[in-house]
Amino acid sequence: MKPIHAVKGGDYVAALHALKEAERLRGLRPRAGGDFVSNDYLALATAPRIKNAISAALEAGTPIGAGGSRLLRGNCEEHERLEAEAAQFFGVETALFFGGGYVANFAVLTTLPQRGDLLVLDSLVHASIYEGARASRADFRISIHNDPQSVESTICEWRANGGVGRVWIVVESVYSMDGDFAPLTDLVAIADRHDAFLMIDEAHATGVYGERGRGLSAPYEKRENLLVVHTCGKALGAAGALVTAQRVLRDFLVNRCRPFIFATAPSPLMAVAVREALLILREEPERQQHLANLVAFTHREIRARGLRSPSDSQIVPYIVGDNARAMALASALQARGFDIRGIRPPTVPAGTARLRISITLNVGEDDVRLMLDALKEETRSWSR
Repeated sequence: MKPIHAVKGGDYVAALHALKEAERLRGLRPRAGGDFVSNDYLALATAPRIKNAISAALEAGTPIGAGGSRLLRGNCEEHERLEAEAAQFFGVETALFFGGGYVANFAVLTTLPQRGDLLVLDSLVHASIYEGARASRADFRISIHNDPQSVESTICEWRANGGVGRVWIVVESVYSMDGDFAPLTDLVAIADRHDAFLMIDEAHATGVYGERGRGLSAPYEKRENLLVVHTCGKALGAAGALVTAQRVLRDFLVNRCRPFIFATAPSPLMAVAVREALLILREEPERQQHLANLVAFTHREIRARGLRSPSDSQIVPYIVGDNARAMALASALQARGFDIRGIRPPTVPAGTARLRISITLNVGEDDVRLMLDALKEETRSWSR
């Protein structure tokens, strides 16, 4: 048998070597040190209430696995209860539970937009949205990041060139690597003017922003031309994703969405965990306020040290630029007890390698002070 690097059609060893030479080779590392990297913003991943809810469900006979797709025997009471309560929580007509945010984005974009439609993607949307757009029946264009005029110009140009289908504008409410906010009010107005759908990925806003953590889309949720993806694996501390939309769109997904129809349903226990997380958002608003206070404190401390970050959210990018330097700085901070990871292209644009510092309730103000002191010291050290 030939060694794997000699397999015809793909020199994997050479490809990995090229990544290493470009300081882009990835590897898995265990979690260690203070949490400045996770998306567990409200510290719900270890919340006793969620643990107890899962234990009680197991005791009551809830199965660990669904045992099949939702259209077969995999449709459990736990899924339906979650979807009903989530629709009520977010103030929408319906919700549909998927196994994760990536698959939810991919599923929506490969099912709802039709041939002849146009997808207009913000240039910094998540990889799952790009992959869904590439696999969609619809055409797609890229608009300048957070530039409503670019979105509208793209639509007008497409119409002028003969485009006659429905337009789908696709954005994130909070961008995962830059931590900045989408201009949702402007985008809603553009969607109305052009009879377009607006799809909002709330992955980093659900649980963090909006009344009771309903996200930044909350003021617009009842609109017929809006579809929202609420990821459950970040601030909600669980896994999965909820797609909230008008009933006709949910029914179409149930009937035509291949990632939904042909996939084993998410664990009923995860549906229990998400239900409890939504109850916590409703009953413990102090978590959301505590996080807001900690985020504001962090940005004050950043400015006080003369450091710079383009964000005002819980996602704090520290731009380094060079791949090797970004990874060296991350390693130095990890050695000092802070779990901070470097982010390199292609996840971020070339020349913008960075530390992506995440503020969660797994740390406190003293931890933030110590981390920022270490960041300033290490930055001064390697920049000499």
